[in-house]
Amino acid sequence: MVRSSVPRLVVAAPSSGSGKTTVATGLMAAFAARGLAVSPHKVGPDYIDPGYHALATGRVGRNLDSYLCGTELVGPLFAHGARGCDLAVVEGVMGLYDGAAGEGELASTAQVAKLLRAPVVLVVDASSQSRSVAALVHGFASWDPEVRVAGVILNKVGSDRHEAMLREALDASGVPVLGALRRAPQVGTPSRHLGLVPVAERRTEAVEAVAAMAAQVRAGCDLDALFALARGAGDLPGVAWDAAEAVRSSAAADRTAPGGAARSSTAPEALGGVKRVAVAGGPAFTFSYAEHAELLTAAGAEVVVFDPLRDERLPEGTVGLVIGGGFPEVYAPELSANEPLRKAVAELAFAGAPVAAECAGLLYLARELDGQPMCGVIDATARMHERLTLGYRDAVAVADSVLAAAGTRMRGHEFHRTVVEPGAGPDPAWGVRAPERRVEGFVQRGVHASYLHTHWASEPGVARRFVERCLTS
Repeated sequence: MVRSSVPRLVVAAPSSGSGKTTVATGLMAAFAARGLAVSPHKVGPDYIDPGYHALATGRVGRNLDSYLCGTELVGPLFAHGARGCDLAVVEGVMGLYDGAAGEGELASTAQVAKLLRAPVVLVVDASSQSRSVAALVHGFASWDPEVRVAGVILNKVGSDRHEAMLREALDASGVPVLGALRRAPQVGTPSRHLGLVPVAERRTEAVEAVAAMAAQVRAGCDLDALFALARGAGDLPGVAWDAAEAVRSSAAADRTAPGGAARSSTAPEALGGVKRVAVAGGPAFTFSYAEHAELLTAAGAEVVVFDPLRDERLPEGTVGLVIGGGFPEVYAPELSANEPLRKAVAELAFAGAPVAAECAGLLYLARELDGQPMCGVIDATARMHERLTLGYRDAVAVADSVLAAAGTRMRGHEFHRTVVEPGAGPDPAWGVRAPERRVEGFVQRGVHASYLHTHWASEPGVARRFVERCLTS
């Protein structure tokens, strides 16, 4: 059995807003500046923080989500991302023990820390407390004996006297203080209706923010002690995830499943040539999991990124199109103004080519977004809405599509402040079972468009099926 021995630690907090992103990103950048190869990870479905992590480390930011991918894939996906690195830093989500609603510890930072056998560093917002910090840390450290809270970093400390009071209170807790950070507005990053502004939209300012985070962490944290803590994580048993093996295994599973002979089960080496799949990128489409492109490549596709804000044509030879999430509502006028590309997307879709669209991609394929003409592939309109739709979803494919056979079960995540009317076409993409039963999305010709973000590593046959359709469309 292959074992990953990459030093690792998890950066968590009692609640959101405590400073996890500042500390985790600052640690990544500070250790990278020492010449270490740092592997960045984020617990949960967040797409934005990994962009800052990538900026800090020079490596792709990766997500670890036990709800979307299953607990069995957390370790292998971690080992895949951290392969060959000197250190891995995992930024948690929400509070340490907060997970999927009604699902116990599932998808919590605590669960991921246990699955990775990794020590936890708790970031505490100390701005409005002194001696009480010891009670808070004691509670979090003792709540679950399987979670090793091995250190504390005090954030938003007001003064030297304040820091001394906090350290004195924590002396008897048994949890060492590994850092104390002063209040520093310059490390802040702007946010809007769905959280932080992505790196792709503010590259220069983001670079400056990450540099400020690194400087603050270097000045306030004991990096040597933190690295020693990470090195004590020990071996992580299991085999690293591999996209090519995942695709091969999905084909074998299809062949042996009931009714498998009627299902698509082509092995990637038998697909008969590489086909170009265009993937939307740029400032308007920043939400994607790195494993999606890796799976498409393993299935036989050549993945080419294009920017719908600037490129007036799809990449030459495009036979399939993937349009992920992002913020098209922020760029609706510019996307609309790029009429040549909108027409090219519509022509490809109406010709029956495979098109997979998630959330922002769904909005882009609609007739209009906030009154601005879009691609007109989907007979629906989209607009901003005052209500935030957020949460994990348990879904089943309603109709056969380029992504999944009818009846395929997947878990997804919704995160948007827009509404599409109607919410589903004559052939919906998904039947959602929780929190309420409904159908949503659109399946027509080769198009699969939906609000649900899914992680294809959980069902690699999705990528293989998509590429197969590219070869036969």
